[in-house]
Amino acid sequence: MCLGVVGRIEEIKDEMAVAEIMGVRREISIVLVPDIKVGEYVMIHAGFAIKPIDEEAAKETEELLVEFLKHAREGVRNPKL
Repeated sequence: MCLGVVGRIEEIKDEMAVAEIMGVRREISIVLVPDIKVGEYVMIHAGFAIKPIDEEAAKETEELLVEFLKHAREGVRNPKL
């Protein structure tokens, strides 16, 4: 299973950027989205920004990921699930 996360672009230098992902700053490649700007949101997979997304979709995606992780952790604590 592949998993993408949402990040907000905070800095850009050449084909690399710093993205804030759920409170954590990570360096990512923006080679696949060369027109992205600081302040915009992107879907990130394997260290690459793969698709620009709007702020509303970014927040909804992040909320869904948090909910998924919450349920996944509960399943680990209760293996009968």
